[in-house]
Amino acid sequence: MEKIIEVKDLKVSFHTFAGEVQAVRGVNFHVNKGETLAIVGESGSGKSVTTQSIMRLIPMPPGEIKEGQILFQGEDLVKKTDREMEKVRGKDISVIFQDAMTSLNPTMKIGRQITESMLKHNNVSKADAHNRAIELLELVGIPRPEKRINQYPHEFSGGMRQRAMIAVALASDPKLLIADEPTTALDVTIQAQILELLKDIQKKTGTSIIFITHDLGVVANVADRVAVMYGGKVVETGTVDDVFYNPQHPYTWGLLASMPDLDTDQGMLQAIPGSPPDLTNPPKGDAFAARNPYAMKIDFEQQPPMFKISDTHYAATWLLHENAPKVEPPEIVKRRMKQYKTKAGER
Repeated sequence: MEKIIEVKDLKVSFHTFAGEVQAVRGVNFHVNKGETLAIVGESGSGKSVTTQSIMRLIPMPPGEIKEGQILFQGEDLVKKTDREMEKVRGKDISVIFQDAMTSLNPTMKIGRQITESMLKHNNVSKADAHNRAIELLELVGIPRPEKRINQYPHEFSGGMRQRAMIAVALASDPKLLIADEPTTALDVTIQAQILELLKDIQKKTGTSIIFITHDLGVVANVADRVAVMYGGKVVETGTVDDVFYNPQHPYTWGLLASMPDLDTDQGMLQAIPGSPPDLTNPPKGDAFAARNPYAMKIDFEQQPPMFKISDTHYAATWLLHENAPKVEPPEIVKRRMKQYKTKAGER
């Protein structure tokens, strides 16, 4: 399949009074045309910084892209000037942020916010842009778009504001859509509607999507492939089936175990012990070693390479080394795997 974007050995740091924070430490992934890649991880894992680097939105200083390439349709975005990036943002790559109320301009009508990108990037008249904005509001499921287009963000509910944000992001028919935790501030019913909307839009437009989330539970219904991030690195990557049927990294096991399940689980949720690493002084070995109940001596001494499990599935854990002891996933993770297979079969 043709790659729309490929990130190679990306390293991003922030220079602070406490020292250099190595937020992204050699990240590699790609997104094919027309597919959704979910980037999953706890807060501080580096997923938002990675995608902000794609858009070149990290403030420099204190931020700095130290190494790596971001190849979008064969062109390295790292080498582009700010003026050149202005032609990419909004037109070729768009972002849906997690808090629509602070992302939408409260002083501008919704219609003007949607048409702004079209008028800047596309050779269209104001009348055509206005009509297209109505079509987009209808596409994202906002009723009476002819009326709503003349309203302000505060006149929309939370779910409708998020739908309007999606309409703004789609205004110039981007080839890549970055959804940065777009459902975090919404209740579960509206969250499900927004996820279904993104899937429907992708089918209709063929747009590639990078979906950022800390909730592995939403991934199964929205993504084609998954990249699990921890401590500024991708620690496991594969298809959705790879990661849910056959998770290999202990951190992925921890994320799966911490998912709530009202049907079968009783009592408190299972949490991952400890805290994420201090990236002003990253660990010498595996960043997850201090929280990993299966850690070996080598985990504290050397960073593991990406071990190949299949043509689509890779994980960075010393447990996959041929000399490592064989370790089974915890029972709760096995139960999650079984539940996913059952639900996948129903679909």
